[in-house]
Amino acid sequence: MLENNSTVRKAASVFGVSKSTVHKDITSRLKSLDKPLYRQIEKLMEINKKERHIRGGLATRLKYIREKEKD
Repeated sequence: MLENNSTVRKAASVFGVSKSTVHKDITSRLKSLDKPLYRQIEKLMEINKKERHIRGGLATRLKYIREKEKD
């Protein structure tokens, strides 16, 4: 996740697991295995959480632009 600044959703699709599994692995398992890495991932997840409403809005905007172009 850190190398690509990816989201939990993207990491889940790369590893072929659910978002819940990725989140659980990060919040529980990684925390006990590698605290410094956990802190870095935690910061990235917080940034993603703050930005997700923006990404969602952009996706919706693009959807309606594409629909308008079809008409």
